Amino acid sequence: MDYFAGAIADEAGLRELYAAPPQRAWDKVVGGMDALAREFVACAPIVFVGSYGADGRCDVTPRGGPPGFVGVAGDGTVLIPDATGNKRIDTFRNVVATGRVGLVFVIPGRGQTLRVNGRACVTARAEVLDGLTAVGKPPVAALVVAPDEVFTHCPKAFVRSHLWEPHTWPDEAAQPDPAELAHGHLGDPALTVAEVRQSQVDSLLYRLD
Repeated sequence: MDYFAGAIADEAGLRELYAAPPQRAWDKVVGGMDALAREFVACAPIVFVGSYGADGRCDVTPRGGPPGFVGVAGDGTVLIPDATGNKRIDTFRNVVATGRVGLVFVIPGRGQTLRVNGRACVTARAEVLDGLTAVGKPPVAALVVAPDEVFTHCPKAFVRSHLWEPHTWPDEAAQPDPAELAHGHLGDPALTVAEVRQSQVDSLLYRLD
């Protein structure tokens, strides 16, 4: 089956299925980081960054740290420090190509999230990086976001998923083993699952900062 066949092609087609949203759904959007948005970011230990490349390929990646690891400058510019990773730099490659990102800030235990969309760039300027030391040292680079839209997102997805309710979490035995999953996707016959598992352990023990 071709699941793309007969796809809805425009907003008019969507509106045949979905009624117009209430005006407050539009009115809640503000054009920058007000005091309440700053408070939210200061409490969030994780942010999901959505970006897209020049070829249209999309990417969403989590960035985490202690609450307050994301900085908000006096003019409302959002500053997200980079951290040690696999050096694919997917987000950074997308941003230097298209200059746009979407952010979702999450506070553990809270259903309401904060969404921030705007222009973006990558910087390695020392005067910016020196102020982003929540993980103990300045990053190699940082994502700079000038918000165009800032708004809260309702908690329904978290309520429906029971995400913050530990008794609903699947048992580890019922989940894909992280090492087996990575090993299967790597497709390298020279690697064993045990070696992949040890590499994952070492990454968290010695390459977290």
